[in-house]
Amino acid sequence: MFGRDSVCQGFALPYMLGGMGFWHEKSLEEMSRAEWESLCDGCGRCCLHKLRDDITDEVSFTNVACRLLDVSSGRCGDYQNRRTRVPDCVQLTPKRLRKIDWLPPSCAYRLVAEGKELPVWHPLRSGRAESVVEAGVSVAGRCLSEREAGPLEHHLVDWPGKMPPRKKRSA
Repeated sequence: MFGRDSVCQGFALPYMLGGMGFWHEKSLEEMSRAEWESLCDGCGRCCLHKLRDDITDEVSFTNVACRLLDVSSGRCGDYQNRRTRVPDCVQLTPKRLRKIDWLPPSCAYRLVAEGKELPVWHPLRSGRAESVVEAGVSVAGRCLSEREAGPLEHHLVDWPGKMPPRKKRSA
């Protein structure tokens, strides 16, 4: 079984050696289960609650995480059983992905579906899972659990729906 921590199972190596990554060579539908799972950078932004306006259909982001998300690490506490424990947890598939409008702009599934390149901090490019936290993309330390939050309307934020700012290179 594959989980979010299966990111660097050799998939980054050809890319880091100057080759093209599998995400350039295959459609989302053609990817193996391991390749599909490795696209997830583990940022946890999709695990934050969102609100949809009944009138405008606009999506608003919150900093409130699913009860299974470890807010200090930004990782799911029970990835293998998440859909049993949280029945409304969305399992992404290529078909579902094309209908979802709330994935963050930094999401690799969304980027690949749109024909865009993965950011340099993505573990498949950097070869390091820590690069997501270092780039300020992860929800780790930036959210709270739904068990402690109270009304979602009190926790509206915009950063989950924005591309993380690029870090300035030091000279």
